[in-house]
Amino acid sequence: MSARDNILQRLRQAPQGPLPLPPDVWGQQAALTAAAGAGDRGERIRLFCEKMAFWHGEVVRASRSNWPAKLRALCLAKGVRSLLHGDRHAALLAGSGIAGLRAYDRPVEEWKAELFRDVDASLTSTRGGIAETGTLIIWPDASEPRLMSLVPPIHFALLDADQIHANLLAAISAQEWSGNLPTNALLVSGPSKTADIQVTLAYGAHGPKELIVLLLDEEELP
Repeated sequence: MSARDNILQRLRQAPQGPLPLPPDVWGQQAALTAAAGAGDRGERIRLFCEKMAFWHGEVVRASRSNWPAKLRALCLAKGVRSLLHGDRHAALLAGSGIAGLRAYDRPVEEWKAELFRDVDASLTSTRGGIAETGTLIIWPDASEPRLMSLVPPIHFALLDADQIHANLLAAISAQEWSGNLPTNALLVSGPSKTADIQVTLAYGAHGPKELIVLLLDEEELP
C-alpha cells in the first residue's frame, strides 16, 4: 500500500461526527486572572520596573504634573538635540524649555531622510503596561505614528501607573480591546534587540538603542 493509500484509509476509518470541543483555555485563564484580583497595584508597579530593567529599559518615576521637567533633565543629560513629538502633548512640551522640539506634522515620504538621520529622540504615549513581562502597550495613530517608537535612537514613553496590568489578558479585558482594537498595536519590552545564529543577544542593532519610561503617578514615588 502506498503512502497515499495509507493516509486515505486512515481518513476513511476515522470516527465520524463533530469533533470534541477543546478545553476552554481562555475562560480558565480569565477566571484565574479575576481570582487573583489582577494583583496589588504596588506589586504590579514593582514587577513592571523589575522586568523592564531585565530587558535593559529604564524607568524614571515622575508625577503627572512634573514629567515635562523630568523629560527636559533627561534630554540634557543624554545630549538630545532634537525631540520628536505628536500633537497630544504639544502644549505641555512648548512650555517645558526642551530644546529642539520637532512635531511629527508631515507624511513620512516628505522627510524620511531627516527622520532617520537627524532626530535624536521621540516621545510617545502608551495605552498601558504589562507587569508580568515588563511590556509597554502602544497604539499608534495619526498623532503619534508607528515610526516614532521604531526609528529615533532614544524612545521616551509616558506610562500611567494606574494602567499597569498584571498580564496581557488582564489588559485586554480591562481596556475592552474586543470593541475597539486598532489596526496596529505594539508590545514593546526594552530597546530594540536581535540575536545571531549563536543566540547572542544584541541591543540597539536596529531601532531605539534606549527605552526610557516616564512612570506617571499622583506623586513622585521612590
